[in-house]
Amino acid sequence: MTTDDRPIPSVWARPGREKREQPALSRQQIVAEAVRLLDAEGVEALSMRKLGTRLGAGATSLYRHVANKDELVELAVDEVFGELRAPGMNDAERWREATAACAQGLRAVILRHPWIASMLGAMANYGPNLMRMSEDLLGTLEAAGFSLTEANSAMNTVFAYVMGMTSSEAAWLTMLARSGQTEEEWSERLKPALEGLTRSHPRLGALFTAQADEDPVRLREREFAYGLDRILDGLALARSGGPAPT
Repeated sequence: MTTDDRPIPSVWARPGREKREQPALSRQQIVAEAVRLLDAEGVEALSMRKLGTRLGAGATSLYRHVANKDELVELAVDEVFGELRAPGMNDAERWREATAACAQGLRAVILRHPWIASMLGAMANYGPNLMRMSEDLLGTLEAAGFSLTEANSAMNTVFAYVMGMTSSEAAWLTMLARSGQTEEEWSERLKPALEGLTRSHPRLGALFTAQADEDPVRLREREFAYGLDRILDGLALARSGGPAPT
């Protein structure tokens, strides 16, 4: 078999299997339980055997619906993306609001399911829920005056920003969950060390002092919003035909 003849390793590229007898478990039940397991214990803890035990079924029952763990994770990722709702705005002047809402929604989904952050660049994301969201956002941007090619580049830029920023947040929240501490508790414990470490770095020291008593959740939200606004500023400039930044 040549390289070109090899099947694409994705559940979305595999032909559907012929339906025979009605199985005791549905794919929806399996995927929903997989998401619960992933939320509770992370990707490393997921196995077909463990999931089968949680469902009260043998691993063989799961293999009627998915070929392997990788396919199961693909399905779980798209299940999570089903929580997203891209605003269907065709008002050319509200494209920025719609794009920001989509970005904030994607961030919220990743932070609710931190395990997904490590999966986004490791698999083919062609599931129906992500495809639906992408189609809706492309339509919004196209209605705003972007060409389809430009709309796709704009969408990819926004998604890359969200995933880059939120991957760090997701890793941070996962570490906190394992420690059993809240962000506020961790920050309070870290203050004495940071005060010492920033004494010889005046700019970092000034930032630490200014942010020392700020709610860490609100601080993360503000930092995310700042970067997103700057990206949208650039897209607005491109849409208006203004000069590219130097």
